Amino acid sequence: MRILFIHQNFPAQFKYLAPTLAKQHQVRILTLNARLADNWQGIPVNHYALQKASTKGIHPWIIDFEAQVIRGEATLYAAFNLRQQGFTPDVIIAHPGWGESLALKDVWPDAKLGLYCEFFYRAEGADVGFDPEFPNTDPALASRIRLKNTNTLIQLSTFDAGISPTDWQASTFPELFRDRISVIHDGIDSTLLQPNPSATLTLKINSGDLLTLSREDEIITFVNRNLEPYRGYHTFMRCLPRLLKQRPQARVLLVGGDGTSYGAKPLGSKSWKERFIDEVRPQISEADWSRVHFMGNLPYQHFVTLLQCSSLHVYLTYPFVL
Repeated sequence: MRILFIHQNFPAQFKYLAPTLAKQHQVRILTLNARLADNWQGIPVNHYALQKASTKGIHPWIIDFEAQVIRGEATLYAAFNLRQQGFTPDVIIAHPGWGESLALKDVWPDAKLGLYCEFFYRAEGADVGFDPEFPNTDPALASRIRLKNTNTLIQLSTFDAGISPTDWQASTFPELFRDRISVIHDGIDSTLLQPNPSATLTLKINSGDLLTLSREDEIITFVNRNLEPYRGYHTFMRCLPRLLKQRPQARVLLVGGDGTSYGAKPLGSKSWKERFIDEVRPQISEADWSRVHFMGNLPYQHFVTLLQCSSLHVYLTYPFVL
C-alpha cells in the first residue's frame, strides 16, 4: 500500500504513526517544514513552498481561510508534481487545520483521505467563554467561529475516515461526521518515556550557584508551550503562595516561553508570565520565592529528565486540544 502523509510541520502528530506504517508499506511525506531532511527515518520527504502571501487589508473574518486556501493551492501543485513523477497514493493522511488537503481529491480522486480530527470550533461548550475572567464582548463571535470551521467542513465533505486523539476532541465534531472518526491516541514512546530512579537535573539558581535535584527532592512541575491562561498558568500562579507555605521543602519548576500560543495577547507591554508574577509576588516571601524556578524552553531530552525527577506534575487547560 502507498501512503502519503501531509503536515506543514511534519512529523507533529504523526511522529510514531508514519515510521510504524513505513515498516509494512510504501510511505512518503509532503511538508512545508524546510528543516526536515529529504529523508526522515528512511521515508522520502517532498517539500512544498507557499507561492503567495496573505492579502493586506482582507476582511478579518476570512484571514484564516485565505491562509488555508494559499496552503491548499501550494499543496495541490506539489501533489500534481508527485503524480507526474509516478506516485499515486492509496491513502492520504493529513491534518486539515492548515488547508493542505483541501484539493487533494482533485489530484487523486481514488485515494482514501484520512484526516486528523483535532478540534472543531464551537461558540460555546469548549474553549470560548470557559474562563469568566476573560469574557468575550464581541457580538459577532458566534459568526466568526462558524467561519473558522469553513476549511474543515470542506474537507469533511470529502474525507473517508478520521482519527482523533481523545473522546472529547472527537465529540466536538458535528454528529453528521462522527461515525467516521475513530479515537486513536498519537502514541507514547514507552522505551524513552519511563521512570528513571537515577535521573538528576542541575539548575542555576538566583545566587548563581548550581543546584542538583533528583527523585529524592520534592519537585512540582508545570509545563506550557507558552505560559498563558489557555493552559492554566494564571490559576497555577495563584496557587503558589499557599502551596509554598504548605510545602516548605518543595521546589516549583515552570517550563515555557513568554509568548502567546492560544487566545488573546495580554493588554499592555507585559507578557502573561510577567503579569501574573507581578500579581502573586507580593504574597510570597523571599525565601519561598527562591524555590520557584522559571526554566524557559527546554531541549526535549532535558524535558524528559525533568518529568522523571518530578514528584507532582500539574497540567491545567481550557477545554481545547490535548
